[in-house]
This record gives sequence, structure tokens and C-alpha cells, in this order.
Amino acid sequence: MKTFLILGAGTGGTMVANKISHELDPNEWRIIIVDRFETHYYQPGFLFIPFGIYSQQDVIKPKRDFIPHNVEFILSDIEVIEPDKNRVVLMKDKKVINYDYLVISTGTQVHPEETEGMLEDGWHENKFDFYTIEGAVALSRFLKFWKGGRMVVNITEMPIKCPVAPLEFLFLADWFFHERGIRDKVDITFATPLDGAFTKPKASSVLGNILEDKGIHLVSEFNVGSVDNSKPAIVSWDEREVEFDLLVTIPTNKGSEVIERSGMGDELNFIPIDKHTLQSDKWENVWVIGDAGNAPTSKAGSVAHFMLDVLIENILRHMEGLAPQPKFDGHANCYIESGFEKGILIDFNYDVEPLPGKYPLPGFGPFSLLKESAANHWGKMSFRWIYWNILLKGGELPFESQMSMAGKWS
Repeated sequence: MKTFLILGAGTGGTMVANKISHELDPNEWRIIIVDRFETHYYQPGFLFIPFGIYSQQDVIKPKRDFIPHNVEFILSDIEVIEPDKNRVVLMKDKKVINYDYLVISTGTQVHPEETEGMLEDGWHENKFDFYTIEGAVALSRFLKFWKGGRMVVNITEMPIKCPVAPLEFLFLADWFFHERGIRDKVDITFATPLDGAFTKPKASSVLGNILEDKGIHLVSEFNVGSVDNSKPAIVSWDEREVEFDLLVTIPTNKGSEVIERSGMGDELNFIPIDKHTLQSDKWENVWVIGDAGNAPTSKAGSVAHFMLDVLIENILRHMEGLAPQPKFDGHANCYIESGFEKGILIDFNYDVEPLPGKYPLPGFGPFSLLKESAANHWGKMSFRWIYWNILLKGGELPFESQMSMAGKWS
């Protein structure tokens, strides 16, 4: 009996389990998925919790609800991956799993401790993240009674999960404070290590004024070195300071610590892979989906979905002795909530920046690219249902893995 092992039962790993379970003969293959948590989180929903749009219960379900019956689910942390020996050692009872094929979907985690002073004097009191359920819920409690002041949203360093989420937070906060009648009492600043809010030329030319129009101050090329809690302020490596009453931070994002323990990753614990085939650079029977790899594309659920068919096809080809096909083009699309029940949609890949147009039906849409619309907002809000009911289960959506130029214009 051969073993197909999946590490991580988040978005990518769960989709792989569902898809591969229909492809492998159960008389020949044992499929195992390992994760340390029972609960599955709809992570795009964390963004909405601070503003009371979603509750905690809206974004959690049991992982077992989405894992096929013919896939063995082991609840355990992972001690080490030993790819040269084709085996994984679990924390639980030091159980050893020998595998023939390994798919790694261990995702990314935030590390606020990487920034000096971040966890001291006020973490989840006047300094918050919203990339964890704990941070989002704590921030919701804070905002419910906040009367105003200086709010700073900062990105510590790239890459991060869902690169547009900080912008969405800014836009939703602007809307939230308007609705509460205190927008004139809140000074909003966005401090980013990038050279602008939108770094792609076409997106910047179309959307570049949106922060200014909303009265949001931009501090670019701001690389956070520490937090001075006596002021309080975030301090850049070049000694610039941005003072705050409320800090909403996107901490350093790193791959799973087991990748570091296993010596498989780069300095941020992301696994080097072929960005077009999704195969490990070093071990031919190791494949990576989602945020765990170093592919230079957005770390987002939509990307994991677009990776899925390419990954499965290439693994099946490899099983037949065929070379993997370089079909993954870095395709990503993201709805950007812009507040006041409107949104913006972007669609792009490794080589093509976000362009205006209509999506997914050329000339019809119903979604507009690089343009604010109510339809885009409702597309974002409907995605939660699609995620739970179709995407996680490996179901088919009317979008190709590869990005199409149909319906776009320069």
C-alpha cells in the first residue's frame, strides 16, 4: 500500500484531499492528512470581525466536515519532515509516517515578536493584528467603544497573506467611523514598506488617489524596526516615527516552524519550489500548495484554488513517469472592499499586472476590474458561501487556473 501524505488541513490541503481522493485507487493508496487544529477558519472573514460585519461563529467550522471519508485525518503537530528519508515524525506519540508522495500546505503564521516592543505594554490593548481570530475579536471589542484618535495601520514586511487586506481594513475603517459619526475625530495613517499603496503602474494610475480621497495619510517606504511604547509610536530603521493611539499591525509573516526545523525553507520558512509546476526544487516527490511555498504570487485562497488543478495534474503525471507541466502562471484575483457597500476587483498573474475590464464574462462581467462597484462588494460577500460549499470541497468553479486576457484592456 502506497501513502499519499498531506501536511496541513487549511484551504490548500483540504482541497487537495478532496481532489486526490477521486483520483487514487483506494486499493493501492492510503491518503492521510495531518493538522494540529480541529477548527477550520475562513481567514478572509477575519477582516470583517473588527467592524461587526461577521462574528467569530461566521468564520469557523470543524475541519472534519470537509475531509473525505476515505482520507485519514490525524490530529497532531509535526515534529520534523525528513524528505531525504521520505518520512514525517509527528509530535503525538512520536509517530512516524512513511510516504511515497508529500503535499505540504502548512501555510503562514504571523510573528509580532519579530518586531522589538510589539508584544510589550499593550498587545491586544492598543496594538492589534487582525490576521488571527484572537486579534480580530480583541480589536472588535476595542473599536466598539473607541472615541477616536490616531489610528495607524502598518505592514511590517513583505510578503504577507492577502496583500490587499491592509487596504481593505483602511477602507472599512473609514466607512465604520463615518457610520458611527466620529470620522472627523479619527486620524488614519497607512505606513507601508512599499513605495505606494498600489505598486503596479496600471492599478496605481486608476486607484492611486483613493487613499487621498478618503482622507487617509500614506507613509511609504516605512520599514518598522521597533515600537516605542512610551510615546507610543512605531519607529523605522531610518529613525522616522509615526505616533499612534491605536496601532493595527500586519506582523512579519513566516512559514511554519516545522519547515525551519526540517531545514526545508528560506529565511522566512517558505519552501523553494518551481513557480510553474509547484514541485519542490530539491525533492521530486514533494509538492507545495498555497502559502507554504516561495512562489512570487499573492498568498491568498484564490491562488491556492488556481494552483489546485495544476498540482493534481502534475502529481498524477509524475506517478506515470511523465515530466510535470509548467502550467501555473501565478494567477490571482482579489476583491478589495472599498467601504460603503462597494468593492474593487483585480485579476493578474506573474507577468500581467491588474488591468481594467469585465470578469469573468468578457464585456459582461458582472464584475468590473479596477473599478469600484456594488457588484464587486456583493461578489466578495458571497464568497464565504462559495468557500464553505464549493471551493473547500474541491468543487469546480467557472474560472480557469490560467489567467485569461479576454475582457481586459490596457
